[in-house]
Amino acid sequence: MARRKQSANPQTGRLRIVAGNWRSRLLDIADVEGLRPTSERIRETLFNWLSHHIHGARCLDLFAGTGVLGLEALSRGAGSVVFVERSGVAVRQLEKNIAVLGATAATVRQQEAGDYLRSAPEGRFDLVFLDPPFAADLLEETCRLLAAQELLADGARVYLEQDRSCREPELPAGWHIIKNKTAGMVRYMLAQVERDH
Repeated sequence: MARRKQSANPQTGRLRIVAGNWRSRLLDIADVEGLRPTSERIRETLFNWLSHHIHGARCLDLFAGTGVLGLEALSRGAGSVVFVERSGVAVRQLEKNIAVLGATAATVRQQEAGDYLRSAPEGRFDLVFLDPPFAADLLEETCRLLAAQELLADGARVYLEQDRSCREPELPAGWHIIKNKTAGMVRYMLAQVERDH
């Protein structure tokens, strides 16, 4: 799940949807040590990158944490989002936020990300959000699993977020970084996936 450092910001207990149907809606954040929602600034940039690909997309929010990336996607017209999060506390808060928003196209799985991917869920995803705990160094392994399990539609986009001090992950064959930026201590990237035919 995404993790955050301690902050003096008094608003750390809430997050705001940036745009779309639920624009400016404030949602509570679970009290889970180290939970780090993706910032509004990064989300705004990311969803500008995705503006022509989000409508109707089938999305997967792995390491969901607060679920803010998947909720932002739903707010902007994604067709469905599967949220995968291991923390029971984070899952319960995410389910409450989904209910508050009336997000009927959301599915929540309390499960380790790797276990979920190995369970070979039905269908392929158009868009995947990967924002694992920075210290866990899980990006490469997770990308390999996504490719090996053939869970991505041709032309799918995969969002990757990591500590900027880390080396960029080695990606599976057919994956190409098409956007790459930093903000503060965060590097965030967007990959496009072309599967072998």
